[in-house]
Amino acid sequence: MKKIVFLVAAFAAITFRVKAQNSTVKTDTVARSLPSPLDSPPFPSSDWDGMPLVGVDATAPIYPLQKALGATNTRFRFYGWADGGGNISSSKHSNAPMSYGIIPNQVVLDQLGIKMELQPNTVQTDHVSAGFLFTNIFGTNYRYTTAKGYFSDQLLQHNNKYGWDPAEIYGLVYFPKIADGMLLKFGRFISPADIEAQWAPDNYLYTHSLMFSVDPYTFTGAQATFKIGSYWQLEVGVHAGNDVAPWSNSASVNGLLMARWVSHDNNDSFYGGINSLGAGKYKNNHDDLQMIVGTWGHRFNSTFHMMTEAYYMWQKDALVGGTVVDRPPRPFFTGVGPGSMIPGLSQAVGAVNYFQVKLSNNNYLSIRNDFLSDPQGNRTGYATTYSSHTIGFVQYLNKYMRIRPEIRYERAYADGITPYDNGAKKDQYTASMDLIVRF
Repeated sequence: MKKIVFLVAAFAAITFRVKAQNSTVKTDTVARSLPSPLDSPPFPSSDWDGMPLVGVDATAPIYPLQKALGATNTRFRFYGWADGGGNISSSKHSNAPMSYGIIPNQVVLDQLGIKMELQPNTVQTDHVSAGFLFTNIFGTNYRYTTAKGYFSDQLLQHNNKYGWDPAEIYGLVYFPKIADGMLLKFGRFISPADIEAQWAPDNYLYTHSLMFSVDPYTFTGAQATFKIGSYWQLEVGVHAGNDVAPWSNSASVNGLLMARWVSHDNNDSFYGGINSLGAGKYKNNHDDLQMIVGTWGHRFNSTFHMMTEAYYMWQKDALVGGTVVDRPPRPFFTGVGPGSMIPGLSQAVGAVNYFQVKLSNNNYLSIRNDFLSDPQGNRTGYATTYSSHTIGFVQYLNKYMRIRPEIRYERAYADGITPYDNGAKKDQYTASMDLIVRF
């Protein structure tokens, strides 16, 4: 707890120190990167998925909560969202290995999120600029962002249905004279690079692909993003491993090297590289996932675009089911306690494609097809190959509210393997919907 308080206090100090600077220094407002290729709304983002863009104003809009508090003459942002939803499932007890919507035939609070942030000004090129970001979530989705050492007993010791997670706690410092601008991030941050995001408002669909469900969620460490001209960015970092605090007995030093490229016509983008590379040794009942990942985005025209991602993950001497949730079993997650050991190499291969159709400025259709190979059962607890297939529709009810209904089918293919509904079924049908309210 003292470590969290110290980090928050440090970032708050940064806020007060740079607030005066940002209020008195005249800054450029024209981006130093290509125009946004996508329309947002209706899509969750106007740019290609990937690392923070140096040279683009990342300041969030002023949402109703901040307006109500009268704090509008500042670059500091304070806002949040509530996301609740439910599903009708062919499974009775658990939808796992499907993530986020793990509890069948119930309505739940998926996420109540609060963000506090001050984004550095990376558009200008004449002075150092600093900031921070702090994201808290409460809800059932804490199960997936939880990192060992950050209040993780809620999950790893108690297997709670609901929990809280300080999922992002990091400082930012922008150095305009290094390359074409360098952005240094230090603290706890989201793992790159995924099409899908941890936060409900940032996703194409309500549920997540199977391959996203079992890859890294957050890292704690430092990473530097370098802008190199208008079409390239390079990212270099070091972190303590997937979903683990540096002070945990499961931490292990890992390196990160990623690159982002955008075509001259802005119709294609690639973001990929080495997400984690270190010892790759399963340690004290916790994963140390090693990962090579790549994401390609392609825009056909203003109506159609798609995103495709693939990864290869591995680690050594791991357990079936991965990181251990000690106790107690719950109907929606009975796989507590350590699984059997897998000597040598455990591997996983995943791929997903999202195809989007813009129907109007307020809605779109998304089609997702997903593949996951888990041959040793390290990621899901079952040695099999999976696929999932989802069609979803997203409708903005107004500027701050949207609904996301979808239908989904998923299946395991190995003979005699039945991973769904706590080991009872080979496949699963779900119809789901959520409501996001931003404030």
